[in-house]
Amino acid sequence: MDAGEKLEIVCSRAWPPLAEEPLGQWRLRWADGFTGRANSALAVGDPGMPVPEALGAVCEFAHARSIRPAVQVVEDSALERAVAAQGWVEQVGHAAGHRVTVQTGPLPSGPAPAAEVLDEPTPQWWELTAGSRYPSAAERHVLTTGKVGYGVVTSGGVTAGAVRGAVVDGWLHVARLAVRPDFRRRGLAATVLHALAAWGRAQGATQWVLQVALGNAGALALYSALGCSEHHRYRYWVPGPDTCKDPQS
Repeated sequence: MDAGEKLEIVCSRAWPPLAEEPLGQWRLRWADGFTGRANSALAVGDPGMPVPEALGAVCEFAHARSIRPAVQVVEDSALERAVAAQGWVEQVGHAAGHRVTVQTGPLPSGPAPAAEVLDEPTPQWWELTAGSRYPSAAERHVLTTGKVGYGVVTSGGVTAGAVRGAVVDGWLHVARLAVRPDFRRRGLAATVLHALAAWGRAQGATQWVLQVALGNAGALALYSALGCSEHHRYRYWVPGPDTCKDPQS
């Protein structure tokens, strides 16, 4: 595996699905539809069989769990070319954006700002990051499994900003950054991220990693200001017409 594929495994471990099966070095993942990362096959390394057969196994796994077959694969890699050669197409309709840049950088040092990192998510944290105070079983599993911290910044007793961090192999994986619309442009995103960085250092992390849709210019500008740069990119691919029929349909 190259460095991009190895880092994708770290990110996958930081975002654990409800169900996961190995396919050689590939990982078949399901989380009841919650996020593309947790409901696609991570195509890295050797699947232990020819790519056409591996993609067939991806289809069978997905159809058995009533999700759309999809693979997440490093952009411009040999594996991506092999997937495309089998009639699969880019998932241009992916809700969050099918092209993703993976940003990395050293964790900033210095004292934690006026924000805190909790051991357990509060109802307000859930509401801001997931849209509801009552998460589904899949959301709860993906977002609370592992060595996880829940960053929050408050203003006037209101949870104004929130973020999730998970530490895996010295990396701090950052996700679900959100700021209430009426509190934006006050630097709260950077504030809660610096608090999360301090927490990550205390947990043994030295670098952070973020998976950001290429179209999210605001987030990319924020992470660039925090010292991050692009490590690699990945894309989601789905079966083209007549390449992956569901036997149950």
